[in-house]
Amino acid sequence: MQWPELIEGVLIKRYKRFLFDVRLRNQHQVTAHCPNTGSMTGCCEPGCTVYLSRSHNPLRKLPYTIEMTRMGTTLVGVNTMVPNRLVKESLIRKCVPQLSGYPTLRSEVRYGVNSRVDLLLENGRERCYVEIKNCTLVADRVAYFPDAVSERGLKHLHELETQVKAGNRCVMFYLVQRMDAGEFRPADHIDPAYGRALRRALKKGVEILVYDAKLDLKNIEINKSIPCFI
Repeated sequence: MQWPELIEGVLIKRYKRFLFDVRLRNQHQVTAHCPNTGSMTGCCEPGCTVYLSRSHNPLRKLPYTIEMTRMGTTLVGVNTMVPNRLVKESLIRKCVPQLSGYPTLRSEVRYGVNSRVDLLLENGRERCYVEIKNCTLVADRVAYFPDAVSERGLKHLHELETQVKAGNRCVMFYLVQRMDAGEFRPADHIDPAYGRALRRALKKGVEILVYDAKLDLKNIEINKSIPCFI
């Protein structure tokens, strides 16, 4: 998937969760929107290099969006709108063999109790519900999710359990939007309730897939499956 034209800057501070003050290379200071509700621990330190896209929609209050930061030797994709698009594109291109064999693919399909599943894959009467999560927290080459307490994440696990009980296939897909993770684990030290729920869902039949991404300043693509230790 190709990035829009990116503008380099330096992060001054993050505040009100979604707002970043950034100094551009021309020394102008701008406020950018970051569509990420997590803590972004380890990927939004003041002074780090950030990459912004700019919208030319006159109706937008903030034309700039944070797409990536650079932490050490790796780029980190922090825009949580990207994983759904990237995973969908990768499935269409048949880059995820574990989710092949479904000729029909739909996004944001209503299911459960006031929920929408990220992707619904279908082959005749066979259904596979796929929830996609963006993972940016990495410590000592271990990717962790979530990076903040996630009630919404708990709800999605419960919804998938219900669909498994109804006879459908269900997959939690974690996309690690960086290139320095060797394995994945639930972040029990941040949200122990989520860790317990993920283990229970796994026992009930929900599948877990974890892929990292290959990023540069032009493109982002699904890279490889990484091991998951639950």
